[in-house]
Amino acid sequence: MNENSYGLPDDYVHFYSGKVRDLYRTPQGNVLIVASDRISAYDWILDTPIPEKGTLLTQISVWWFEQVADIVPNHLAAEAVPQQVVGRGIIVQPLEMYPVECVVRGYLAGSGLSDYQSKGSVCGVPLPEGLVEGSQLPDPIFTPATKAALGEHDENVAFRYVEELLGAATAEELRDLSLAVYARGREIAAERGIIVADTKFEFGAAAGEPFVLADEIFTPDSSRFWPIGEWRPGGPQPSFDKQFVRDWLTSPESGWSRDSGLPPPPLPAGVVARTRQRYVEAYERLTGTIWPQRMWAQPPARGAQAPESP
Repeated sequence: MNENSYGLPDDYVHFYSGKVRDLYRTPQGNVLIVASDRISAYDWILDTPIPEKGTLLTQISVWWFEQVADIVPNHLAAEAVPQQVVGRGIIVQPLEMYPVECVVRGYLAGSGLSDYQSKGSVCGVPLPEGLVEGSQLPDPIFTPATKAALGEHDENVAFRYVEELLGAATAEELRDLSLAVYARGREIAAERGIIVADTKFEFGAAAGEPFVLADEIFTPDSSRFWPIGEWRPGGPQPSFDKQFVRDWLTSPESGWSRDSGLPPPPLPAGVVARTRQRYVEAYERLTGTIWPQRMWAQPPARGAQAPESP
């Protein structure tokens, strides 16, 4: 992609693009994170963007950072965001990132369900017999994963792996902070009719702050959000995230196979509209604010492989 597709001033230097976000070094030495409207599914970044998705993700994260600021500091910096990316961009302090995805699960879904079905445990955490897809776990569990390079899979790992990688004290603090932030988020979301089935966090370290919450938090891209009133264990759950896209891609209507090695087809307009509406509904339910229905500047689409969410 064009390294400056947003029309940013020349003194914002692009240095990385992920599956959704583009990163730039700012004139003050901080990092500008711009959330695009790209969407990924089944290890692919799709060619079809979801309008306003990046702005929705950014605004949800900013709202959540405020809700958990008393638990852990976050990476937001005071530097002003360039006008070209207002809404979808945030400026953050540079961090030394911990090389693990801090995943917390309160319900059985995704790769956690696959692990449970084959081993009776998730990341080495034993679980009771008889659980089914969508079951609530007796207690939330910390199930870390390795951070995969773009186009590769994150890999679930046991807690002892994190201890060996980072040391016992650091591993325990990451686990305890993740569980505490999840507990706060689950409580707030439940008051608004949403189950946070699972989520993932990223932490980094800065001078004087050994644990700083970074990246995104409790968004439809990093979490599984289910409507409380429709929760029925025993199968897939309705969701406020990109599951709608995944379901269409694996339906006969798409004509695409995950095993084909070919990129997914473009999303139909109806799928795009309904997916966007799920993101809008998540924003409105969580924040209690009506989405202004304003179209922000659209970033480019992109076709490439990307890692999957937990």
